[in-house]
Amino acid sequence: METKEFHYRAYRPRPFTKEERSKTTILFGGLTWKHERLIQGSLERMGYKSMPLPNIERQDLDIGKEFIDVGACCPTTFTAGNLARTLMTLREREGEEGVKNNYLFVTIGACGPCRFGQYHESYERVLEGLNLTDFRLFLLDLMQMEQSAPGGGLEISMPLTFGLVYSMFYADLITDMEYAIRPYEVVEGSTDRVVKESIELLYEKLKNRPIKGKKIDSLVWHVFTGYFVDALKEVRRLWDEIEVDRLRVKPKVKITGEFWLQTHEGDGNYNIKRWLEKEGAEVIPPPVAVWMDYLINMELFKLEDAKGFVKKYYLKKLAIGTIAGLYKMVYNRLRKALNNIPNPLPDQRKLKELARPYFHYRLTGGEGHMLIGKALYAYLNRQAHMICELSPYGCLPNTMSVGAMAKVLGDYPDLLYAPIEIKGDAEVHAYSRCQMILTEAKRRAKEEFEEVLERTGLTVEDIRNFEEDHPELRRATYKVPHYGYAGTASNYAMHIAKLMGRI
Repeated sequence: METKEFHYRAYRPRPFTKEERSKTTILFGGLTWKHERLIQGSLERMGYKSMPLPNIERQDLDIGKEFIDVGACCPTTFTAGNLARTLMTLREREGEEGVKNNYLFVTIGACGPCRFGQYHESYERVLEGLNLTDFRLFLLDLMQMEQSAPGGGLEISMPLTFGLVYSMFYADLITDMEYAIRPYEVVEGSTDRVVKESIELLYEKLKNRPIKGKKIDSLVWHVFTGYFVDALKEVRRLWDEIEVDRLRVKPKVKITGEFWLQTHEGDGNYNIKRWLEKEGAEVIPPPVAVWMDYLINMELFKLEDAKGFVKKYYLKKLAIGTIAGLYKMVYNRLRKALNNIPNPLPDQRKLKELARPYFHYRLTGGEGHMLIGKALYAYLNRQAHMICELSPYGCLPNTMSVGAMAKVLGDYPDLLYAPIEIKGDAEVHAYSRCQMILTEAKRRAKEEFEEVLERTGLTVEDIRNFEEDHPELRRATYKVPHYGYAGTASNYAMHIAKLMGRI
């Protein structure tokens, strides 16, 4: 019997040279269309041709299942299917050689053993399945500010890294504005229109931003320049035109969960944020910036744990602490340009301490201790009526977190918590489970508002009459302080009472 020997060969992409840069398009994806559009502007500023993958659709789940391990989680399957659909479309249009020579795909990795550790392996299975093993796929490290792909055609330099960081900040802040305002817009569709206008304005700003220096001078300019703040001040003027009605009583729902599922907007998570809004809720979306803040602070926590064994401990602690401080300072400067309507980044040390009795911070798979920390932070600080945690079906890190939440709920029985497992094809089950908790959240939001009216002696008619004399109160960019209530309507009524001298 004749036998053949097969040798395993690890995937190694062909080099991408500087000479190819002008004619090769970089494909990328995995975030919202807002993040991707702004990343595109940053890449184009550095001379790269780039194109985000199309929005995730339900068909991507089925396509992904044809190419990768059937036991993979739904974020992996959706994104692998999305890449496969894109490559098939390009091959049909430009032929196999055109796809191999004119495009390449870039993805990132940082932690493991889950998401970032396996995604690129699944993408390689897609290339094998499509007989496109010569197609170039590059894996970059999320935490390295300077790196390059083989061949030197793709160089992650200091100016590009800061462009990508500002892209992330901008998209996060606009997303926060979007979800805080859309449930209260008087003219339906006005928020979505302004979101698109804002992203296009910021895309142009990133695409045409000055390049100042390459190393430390680049860092200093990006941290202290007013260029990015001024851009957001222009954006704020667009949002000023939206009229809102904050007396609509709505439960606030904070979204947490696995990174991709919680940030995604589309079929990949059953479009659950839009669904919650249609059901009468206000959603608090999770910024991508929180994840980067977590990674930076984890380096600090690990250093503190090893204090007795680390040389130049205080110098290293000062360096990481400075990076963490500058990161938050820049984010807050940008928030201020939007009148602090977007939410601040949570204190990572506070999240760690809140989660500590239930989930140790050195268990770093997935979102680690943050899921429990964020749920408790929102509950104790009355930021939300309800927590909706989105987990991929069978996800080990999230399953550990959901298990630990049983003890949290035992200690805080009033915390409304809806853990939703996402498979990608069972939206009725997810909606039904979420609806049960949302019903109670609605009741609490209503009772809270009635309590405020009773406490202040105000009626809705009193507030309406006051608004007529102060039309600026109905402007989307008017900042309503937090008076210790979760609901927007409750805090707004308290604010009016204070302005009227009732409290």
